[in-house]
Amino acid sequence: MALGPRLDLRQTQSLVMTPQLQQAIKLLALSNLEIETFVTEALESNPLLEMGEVRRDAGEDAPPEPGEHDSAPDFDGESALDVADHALDPEAAPGDIGDWGRAASAGGMGEDLPDLENRSADGPTLAQHLTDQVGSVTSDPRQAIIALRIIGDLDEAGYLHTDLRHLAEELGAPLADVERALDLVQSLDPTGIGARTLSECLALQAKEADRYDPCMARLIDNLDLVAAGEVARLKRLCQVDDEDFADMLAELRSFDPKPGCRFGGGAEAAVVPDVLVSPGADGGWNIHLNEASLPRLVVNRDYYVELKAGARDKASQSWLNEQLGEADWLIRALDQRQRTILKTAAEIVKRQEGFLRQGVTAMRPLTLREVAEAIEMHESTVSRVTSNKYLSCPRGTFELKYFFSSGVAAADGEGASSEAIKARIRALCDAEDPRKVLSDEALANLLKEEGFDLARRTVAKYREAIGIGSSAQRRREKKLRSL
Repeated sequence: MALGPRLDLRQTQSLVMTPQLQQAIKLLALSNLEIETFVTEALESNPLLEMGEVRRDAGEDAPPEPGEHDSAPDFDGESALDVADHALDPEAAPGDIGDWGRAASAGGMGEDLPDLENRSADGPTLAQHLTDQVGSVTSDPRQAIIALRIIGDLDEAGYLHTDLRHLAEELGAPLADVERALDLVQSLDPTGIGARTLSECLALQAKEADRYDPCMARLIDNLDLVAAGEVARLKRLCQVDDEDFADMLAELRSFDPKPGCRFGGGAEAAVVPDVLVSPGADGGWNIHLNEASLPRLVVNRDYYVELKAGARDKASQSWLNEQLGEADWLIRALDQRQRTILKTAAEIVKRQEGFLRQGVTAMRPLTLREVAEAIEMHESTVSRVTSNKYLSCPRGTFELKYFFSSGVAAADGEGASSEAIKARIRALCDAEDPRKVLSDEALANLLKEEGFDLARRTVAKYREAIGIGSSAQRRREKKLRSL
């Protein structure tokens, strides 16, 4: 076969990622607050765009009509995004004892505590700082959900004012699980976060510094006397001399009464939900976007006509048509984003209705693929839609990602969330007879009777994951408690 140059004609198909298609994909991953920033920039760059009134009628979901011009690009948001997804998928100076005690016990900022104006606006907020740590201290998604809810309830100073029993009822979780989640939050940096009182906050910091001995405990328990400056009485209560008492006071003044104030303010730390879910009158659920944080764009057609009448050269006319085309495309892209988020959120609510009605123990196993198949979109599209977005429901505000979890087989054929299995194992262990502690085999048999098909090794794995000891360890612990 002779070698030589030749010309071949071949026909191939390839996906070209236009700038607009890349922007449409990026819009999906943005939260409503990020969309607001994006829209503000678009308003500054495009003279034909202006802010419209927020839609209050749930029926007004139809996209705006495209402009009557030839240069407007044809955008089919859902199909274009799915095609792209298939291709792309792969610190404070101490004062005297009285001043410090009065400022701390009164809950005021105090002159030598950091105020709002001195906080760093560029650093992470308290909620962000704590949330970033949760994943590294627990691998239990259920415990992480409760911990994140507690973090969301913290005030600017890092204190928790929510009653744990009320929180347990709201989440549908055992009180013991909420208490363990609070312990997890209190183990995060900065020390003292998650305390319910000033005494608890200081005690946490004293324990961290290995200074929480009986004398220090009595001092912290009598902060009212510290505020009043009753040194003689405090020395008698703590049973220490002048030198030791001076050391204890110095140690106490080194603690931060408001550890959360070194981070961003509460307004920045607040989570704004993107999707709102509320019970419907017919027993179902009302699902809609949070319009308070969702801007609406419209095209100023009158201004377009006015500019077009004054555009006499081809360059001006071309620029004007380009701005109109970009404006129409952006409105369509934002509308398609809203439809996609609502469709995804509706499917999640449908799959996790048990959680909304009964709490964490009723969570079902759910994967991105299952939701993607149900709404006929690509899995990576669902992944982008559920990123950086929060859903507010009667049980609280949760990131959409937290509704996805692994599961095990169940007798009803639907499967059960691993979090629900762990909750049931904990309940069985808490209720067991101290004289007849359940083995892993016995736990597996009881779960099988309830419709959960688990092997003994799987039960042992879940038991260890939630920090429950073996049957022998539990027997010794319960025997000691009964003494």
